[in-house]
Amino acid sequence: MLRLLYILTLTVCCLPLIPGLGGVLLSAVSYLPVLGLDEPNIAGWQAMMAWPGTVVSLKITLYTGISASILAVLFTFLILQACWGTKRWQRIEKWLSPLLAMPHVAFAIGFAFTFAPSGWLFRLAALFSGETEPYHWSLVQDQYGIGFIIALAIKETPFLLLMSLSVLKQMQVDKLLTVSQSLGYNRGAAWFKVVFPQWLPKMRFPIYAVLAYGLSVVDVAMIIGPTSPTTFAVLVWHWFNDPDLQLLPRAAAGAISLFLLCFGVLLIYRGFEHVIVRFWQNWQFSGSKHISLPGKQLFNVIALVPFLMIPVLLIWSFALRWRFPDIWPTRLSTRFWEQESSHLVELAINSLILGLVSASVALIFAIGCLEYRDKYHKSVPQLVIAIPMLIPQLSILFGIQVAIYMLPGQWHVPATIWAHILFAFPYVYLALDGPWKSFDQRLTQTARSLGQSPFKAWCAVKLPNVLPAILLAWAVGLSVSFAQYLPTQLLGAGRITTLTTEAVSLASGQDRRISAVYGLIQAFLPLVFFAIALTASRLADPKRRLAKQTEQREINNEFVRTKPHY
Repeated sequence: MLRLLYILTLTVCCLPLIPGLGGVLLSAVSYLPVLGLDEPNIAGWQAMMAWPGTVVSLKITLYTGISASILAVLFTFLILQACWGTKRWQRIEKWLSPLLAMPHVAFAIGFAFTFAPSGWLFRLAALFSGETEPYHWSLVQDQYGIGFIIALAIKETPFLLLMSLSVLKQMQVDKLLTVSQSLGYNRGAAWFKVVFPQWLPKMRFPIYAVLAYGLSVVDVAMIIGPTSPTTFAVLVWHWFNDPDLQLLPRAAAGAISLFLLCFGVLLIYRGFEHVIVRFWQNWQFSGSKHISLPGKQLFNVIALVPFLMIPVLLIWSFALRWRFPDIWPTRLSTRFWEQESSHLVELAINSLILGLVSASVALIFAIGCLEYRDKYHKSVPQLVIAIPMLIPQLSILFGIQVAIYMLPGQWHVPATIWAHILFAFPYVYLALDGPWKSFDQRLTQTARSLGQSPFKAWCAVKLPNVLPAILLAWAVGLSVSFAQYLPTQLLGAGRITTLTTEAVSLASGQDRRISAVYGLIQAFLPLVFFAIALTASRLADPKRRLAKQTEQREINNEFVRTKPHY
């Protein structure tokens, strides 16, 4: 059974990528017999380079993606060095799950409503300055992409913090700090010169994922990114949606260029990491032993921004009349909720079906692969985890879309479900990898030595211990599925609509009140499932049950002791 699950996982995650890669490569060389393009040529590449904004879009993509990733890594390290091992870090761990649960699209809509020229930030500023007209500058869709960079950095920092948990535990940071401080280094210098050179290489894969996402994101860039010109990923997406199908080679060439751009940036980062950690090491043992680094209150700011989006979206969803510079709407109404209620139910059902199916299948695949690794000592190939997280979605999905169109029949529903499983599986697998490694296999071996079958031993001993992690991983898979925009749009062929696809399309210029309604519901669904998972995991925690049993036993013993004996 485990071997079958392992093979099925590799098949689902790898096999469809072959026709997908072939589809995008053939399209890029203008070989699409279905459209009458029978002779390979480089017309698509020429059309891409001839587009007036291509070079500028590439520059903006590099600038915004790299800057946002650097800021996210910097924020993460500053928070870790200031809070790790303190009571503040325990509070941070509790807030990571709800921060990660908020989809990028909902966060982007709330960010736009807060930092737009007529948003809450500028309304507060006008309250003190006396301005009566909206400001002429903002952090939303600004030509320099400053707001886009800040939004991506804030949204990716909780992910890097979560990935740092297992890394720092493996490094035994407390012992490193103790030895460093015994040699005269203060906390800041110890983190910068001792912990950082070891932490950065171990965080290579999560940083790769943040870099790739920042360079290739479409939905967030469409809402708050620069518009004149746009980032290269958004430009390629517009080319895909061009009604003239003869221009598909240009879009395919753009998709391959986006992949090469991401791959090149990741190689450059790998070289940069090697230089500062392995090659140029003087800074690690020279200079001052006393370094003061900020960061104690940084997480409060990063956590405040996403949580501020919820009340902003809620108020906008009920605002009927809200003139600048009023802090509060002059008229409130439920009209927009009533207007969209029937459509919201349909979209929520579609999102839930896709999310439940894809997250559950991804969870089964992840558990099967982890159990296969424990039994046969053979892990899932890193490419299975890396491809969905590191390769731009446009580069994968366009080729798969072309390949699907060549098949007889309608495949948009299974293709969409497959895409959600593909992108949810790596996150579910990584969420379970740490708990599976930390589980003591001798417990199940003891159960089997007492006569239990492997399955009964697993259910009776291992499952109660890893159940909290399973529930949280399932919630992570749901959250990833809820946030998928490009897979649903491309492979769904416009026939499958979810809260995310509608929220992105409405945020591009429709009524703010309706956009707020969709953004609020999209943010609410993952939070509900994370709350359910957290509550269930606490109730299912064997340590909690054992503590309750011990407490009850003490109560019973106390009752017996105090009872008179005759």
